Amino acid sequence: MTTSAAQPPASPAANTDDHARFAPVDWVLFVSISLIWGSSFLLIAIGLDDLTPGMVTWLRVASGALMLWIMRLATRGRTTTSGTATRIDPGDRLRVVALSVLWVAIPFTLFPLAQTSISSALTGLLNGATPIFVAIVSIIVTRRFPSPAVLAGLALGFAGVFAMSLPSLGQSSNEASGVAMVVAATVCYGMAINLAAPLQRRYGAITLMTPVLTLASLWLVPVGLRDLGENDWNADTLVAVLGLGLIGTGLAYWIMATLVGRVGPVRGSFITYLIPVVSLILGVALRDERVAALALVGAALTTTGAILASRRQR
Repeated sequence: MTTSAAQPPASPAANTDDHARFAPVDWVLFVSISLIWGSSFLLIAIGLDDLTPGMVTWLRVASGALMLWIMRLATRGRTTTSGTATRIDPGDRLRVVALSVLWVAIPFTLFPLAQTSISSALTGLLNGATPIFVAIVSIIVTRRFPSPAVLAGLALGFAGVFAMSLPSLGQSSNEASGVAMVVAATVCYGMAINLAAPLQRRYGAITLMTPVLTLASLWLVPVGLRDLGENDWNADTLVAVLGLGLIGTGLAYWIMATLVGRVGPVRGSFITYLIPVVSLILGVALRDERVAALALVGAALTTTGAILASRRQR
């Protein structure tokens, strides 16, 4: 799953004033993307009931790529007049390859593997640390010393990640490795989002993410084929995983791009703070999962830290 999907130029009707109220359609987009990405961890858990982690990953990415190709063909006429490039320049192709690995192939492989040993609720909570790593990578790349508020946010974020991880670290080694995988995935997101930001502005979500997901689906073929005979092709499970790909991966990028184009990247990124809440509610209500109280405290610390760390500096 990604926390920021695109930063295309806003349309003439877009509500791009950072201080303007959300229009009704903005709230629909905001809530929709929060629910879609917040439920992705539940859908992964359902997929793992009958499919191998590798198959869940490959089906998700391949079906997401298919959805974006369909949308790209359907919106071809409008894309050419949107002000964004419709083809990836040769100078950016290596970056697209890097994104296919850092933004998709590695994290999308790690999440299902992690959820074989930790709950979808805890996975979603840990994923809320993504803005912390985005901020850290940004500081390293720009070499700009952050303000005291941002430093405090980073410190709170790390304290929150530690608090969320601590209950699992005291359990089996499998749970500890699951937590480590999720943290590694969020670090990949932190690097990828910084790399993707200028490309998103130049090309828009569909033009950029179509080749990214397509390449990732190719890299992940061996992962999907591994232990192929261990998959139980249950219809309900297959529907859940295809929904994860078509809607939660493909369509979600278009929704996020539209939201960012209307309300701006700063306010659009606030969906990051709702995703862990959705994953927690769904995991507890539908999967009867249990989350340690310390993990909830850690999630609150991480969210607070992410809000501080993502503040615009003067």
